[in-house]
Amino acid sequence: MSLVKIRDNDIFERAFRRFKKSCERLGVLAEVKKREHFEKPSIRLKKKREEAKKRNFKTKKQQQRY
Repeated sequence: MSLVKIRDNDIFERAFRRFKKSCERLGVLAEVKKREHFEKPSIRLKKKREEAKKRNFKTKKQQQRY
């Protein structure tokens, strides 16, 4: 849970901006999106493998460029 203390002379917009940044740093929105729908473990593993393939392809492509 993200918590932001509002100071005496603090404007609401600044406090809200700090709250949004802290939520972003903690990864709250990403976690919510990930858990929005149930995902079977087999599909989760399949997605993980595909992401790894993409990463490997990307790194190989960058290494070939230099």
